[in-house]
Amino acid sequence: MIKRMIKRNRSVLLLVLSAIPGFTGGAGAQTSVKPSEVLVIDASAPAHPFPHFWEHMFGSGRANLTLRESYRNDLRQAKQITELQYVRFHAIFLDDMGVYDEDSAGHPIYNFSYVDQVYDGLLQNGVRPFVELSFMPTKLASKNALHAFWYQQNVAPPKDWAKWDDLIYQFTKHLVDRYGENEVAKWYFEVWNEPNIDFWVGDPKQSTYWELYDHSVAAVKRVSPRFRVGGPATAQAAWADAFIQHCVEKHVPVDFVSTHVYGNDSAKDVFGTDENIPRDRMVCRAVKKVHDQIEASALPSLPLIWSEFNASYKNEPEITDSIYMGPWMADTIRQCDGLVDEMSYWTFSDVFEEQGVVKKPFYGGYGLIAAGGIPKPAYAAFKLLHRLGRERLALDSDSALVTRAADGSLVLALWNLIPPEQTGEARTVVLRFKNLGRAHHASISRVDRDHGDPHPAYERMGSPDYPTQAQLQQLRDSVQLGAQEVQELKSGELSLTLPANGLAVIAIK
Repeated sequence: MIKRMIKRNRSVLLLVLSAIPGFTGGAGAQTSVKPSEVLVIDASAPAHPFPHFWEHMFGSGRANLTLRESYRNDLRQAKQITELQYVRFHAIFLDDMGVYDEDSAGHPIYNFSYVDQVYDGLLQNGVRPFVELSFMPTKLASKNALHAFWYQQNVAPPKDWAKWDDLIYQFTKHLVDRYGENEVAKWYFEVWNEPNIDFWVGDPKQSTYWELYDHSVAAVKRVSPRFRVGGPATAQAAWADAFIQHCVEKHVPVDFVSTHVYGNDSAKDVFGTDENIPRDRMVCRAVKKVHDQIEASALPSLPLIWSEFNASYKNEPEITDSIYMGPWMADTIRQCDGLVDEMSYWTFSDVFEEQGVVKKPFYGGYGLIAAGGIPKPAYAAFKLLHRLGRERLALDSDSALVTRAADGSLVLALWNLIPPEQTGEARTVVLRFKNLGRAHHASISRVDRDHGDPHPAYERMGSPDYPTQAQLQQLRDSVQLGAQEVQELKSGELSLTLPANGLAVIAIK
């Protein structure tokens, strides 16, 4: 988000963008276009594997929402434009799932009816669960510790560890009975959510979370040692080093490390410093912090799964609903490449109720798709970034990525990231190619105010809180990216102008 260096000179040059009025507090209207800059792209530059770590896993709200047709429609739509393989959500044990009860004598009663419908629905749509073991069923909780979320989950430790152990064991065993061990071995099990903040009231937080993790991993592994279990699922990139040390010292199994950070988390919370870390730098600095902690630990080959991230943890329409998300996401991919195994974008859908029932389509929700099935600019950005190749070529630029596709062609992402509170200029960049061989042409797709953004159409219809079915269809139609632009390379060069907070993906063939 916050690229305060956007106006500084660059020797190698990045890319270009023509200004775009932000729909609320976004980048202001274009006033000028900066003179052309040159970016030299060598098709024979050193390359390394470039797995699409940003599009395999997505977050969503709580478990019960997955039973809705609107949720499943959004899931199918997200899967069409990404390599979506796993979905993570909270609260599989929330009371509205009906999993846990007790009889008059206090004996557990289990009911996996909704659990089956949830996981059946995912699997039928070609994705697997990233199972978050949370939250505490009311009758199993040691106290009434209700979180501030609208659905008021209980975040207390269990009143009886033996009963928690049996819940996790019976739940996992039921999954094997229904889906088979070989299938469940392809899933992930993550213990709880963000125990270092207000999602856990064990006291002291860390040592009681260790206890929760130890009990949970033992119960899952009792069903099958093949099952992948990890944590600590913390906010603000916390506890990873201490978590690994605990598992090593106590001989507790751990198959991956997971944690979270958002672009507007503070340096004080994440790094213990008073720095002002820009929104577009926070996520990958935090990823590197945890990556380095794992590498320096007694288990240096543990996979790192970043199970929540986004540019904001707040509802900020000028961020998560806006074209800003295109360049922010592209730059996050650029920076995080090589530091993380998987990153789970929070979230794929605005079928979401942490702050209550959605009141209007564009309120700063985290999803790629707004209420009513309206794709946001972030959706269009993921669609374009999916086209990147599986090899990344070396390039000295902080606003461009160059990749090689399976057929040997080059696929580039170029962007002009402007902080939402600033006015940005369009930029023109000349792409100068080396070692391409024969003559080529460029196919160009864009995300900006005129491509993939529903806000102009939404504003023209008066920004209704409750669009009609006809209006919803108009909004969906308005974000179709249309045919790619085709330009011939002239003397091995291509000149592009893109607006502030614009993203372009270019295939050279």
